[in-house]
Amino acid sequence: MEKSKSSRRIFLEKMASGGAAIALSGSIPAKLFAGTDRRPVPGGDPEQREWTNESGKKFVPVMITPFEEKGGIDFNGLDRLIEFYLAAGVKGFFANCNSSEMYQLTNEERLSLAGHVVKKVNGKVSVVATGSFGDTMEDKAEFAKKMYQTGVNAVILITSHYAGKEESDEVLFRNFENMCRLTGNMPLGFYECPSPYKRIINPGLFKQLLDTNRLIYFKDTSIDREKIRAKLALIKNNPMEFYDAHTPNAMFSLQLGAKGMACIAGNFYPEILAWMCNHANDPAKREDVQWLQAELTKADPVISHHYPMSAKYFLHKRGVPVRAISRMSPAALSDTEKQTLDSMHDTLRGWQQRLGIQTDIKF
Repeated sequence: MEKSKSSRRIFLEKMASGGAAIALSGSIPAKLFAGTDRRPVPGGDPEQREWTNESGKKFVPVMITPFEEKGGIDFNGLDRLIEFYLAAGVKGFFANCNSSEMYQLTNEERLSLAGHVVKKVNGKVSVVATGSFGDTMEDKAEFAKKMYQTGVNAVILITSHYAGKEESDEVLFRNFENMCRLTGNMPLGFYECPSPYKRIINPGLFKQLLDTNRLIYFKDTSIDREKIRAKLALIKNNPMEFYDAHTPNAMFSLQLGAKGMACIAGNFYPEILAWMCNHANDPAKREDVQWLQAELTKADPVISHHYPMSAKYFLHKRGVPVRAISRMSPAALSDTEKQTLDSMHDTLRGWQQRLGIQTDIKF
């Protein structure tokens, strides 16, 4: 991607939603990052969208997809969910990802989902979405172009879509170069998604990918701190934004230089992850940061069970009108699972109290 010559701007504004009253006070920031110098207009010229970095850390949720009783996408529920995320202090959105149940969506649904998020967000923050679907490289490129036309700021590629499980990194890199040729100057990102299999990018290949100057986003799921350390050392003078997907790594990655977090925990308590991103490097908050990291690590296996159904149940309990309906894991939660999540909700209240975050949500 060619480097933009436009000046970097940060839009300072409070989220004003129609028809919903959401108030989060205490440590939740009112400032929202606008990921583009020119706000994307749904259906407009994609060349008018530019990606710009911001100095601060960012929490970018991997969005869930609300469904209607009959199984279609619940766009009204999606609107309320977006309002909730924004009020919690998120600074970007990853739509059409694994948490969105993207493999259970049709191509039309993937595009309409991403386009709806772009339209609702209306330039307040950046939106990225997965676009590497198709049997051939040409198919993947064509779908990526369609995804970019929805107004997203960058199209995310799944690492395992570019090489088979037994194929070498050379194959992956060659296919990525082909993808670059087929997509012009479209801003791209990479995501080490667990499906169809988890393809971890080692530091050597990571440097090769960086040198193409096409990547502006990378979501790491390696869990391996030494690999993360090596990758972060390579991007010190590169505009690419690095996000860790593993909540137990939050403090480590943020303090080492990661741009932010993009983890499933944000579908339970996004304001907590936003607080961590804002304060991980604050000496005055060191004790709270260390305490919170221990709490998040302890909670991670609890919320991960029966996901994303668990997240939908938890969000509904918090007042967000999304149904506990999932295409990925259609089985209902057991009474024991619900009780565990109810207890986790009580734990969240304790976190909010200690960190000075008062949450009041009324839809």
